[in-house]
Amino acid sequence: MIRFYFHPSPNPAKVALLLEKAGIAYELVPVDTSKGEQHLPAFRAINPNGKVPAIVDPEGPGGKATRVFDSNAILLYLAEKSGRFLGDPEYRPELLSWLFFVASGLGPFSGQAVHFERMAPELKYAVNRYRREAERHYEVLDSHLAGRRFIVADEYTIADMAAWGWIERARVVLSGSDDPLAAYPNIKAWFAGIDARPAAQRARTVGGDHPFKAINDEETRRALFRRIIPRTHEETARRWHTPSPRSPC
Repeated sequence: MIRFYFHPSPNPAKVALLLEKAGIAYELVPVDTSKGEQHLPAFRAINPNGKVPAIVDPEGPGGKATRVFDSNAILLYLAEKSGRFLGDPEYRPELLSWLFFVASGLGPFSGQAVHFERMAPELKYAVNRYRREAERHYEVLDSHLAGRRFIVADEYTIADMAAWGWIERARVVLSGSDDPLAAYPNIKAWFAGIDARPAAQRARTVGGDHPFKAINDEETRRALFRRIIPRTHEETARRWHTPSPRSPC
């Protein structure tokens, strides 16, 4: 049985969707990132990068237990192992391209857009930079989905699952609108189709019975960012621009 290290956030949600859709048996292992559990040695042995999700497959290659970390790597690993949701081999280059589009673009820029808007709103340049890049990635995906039911060819694949995890949080990423997908009608139609599936509804409830910490206090900020988030622009400037004792400046 797969051990699935989980926190209720976009990247673990992608993996939850695949596990639920494929009917793969798994044991949920909560990792409360707001309490810093991702930094514990036991979890770092699973993911040296200290982030969720991660999995341990006791029946990995050669019948040996193996770890897999990074959400899109997990999607690819499980899809290859199960032989499902990879699409036609003819479209593998397209599948990989969109999978990495989410991994290197849509996901990170969406995450940073939320971070700076919530944690450092006084840094107007950073807030604007990441919000605009998040919107640009939405525009790229929206244009691609024109006249399409799915991201790759006409088949439901892990590319759709990867994007669903982040588009599901559009209301947070593109805050300020009651209908954040209104400007992206093709994404809106695609998302409605994916989200209506029973597996998506089940994925949304994964971990719902675990009391994950929901308070954003100093402990949370230290756990997530490894430092106290500066509360003023002056403090930010002081932390980033004060020369170190060894600096010749």
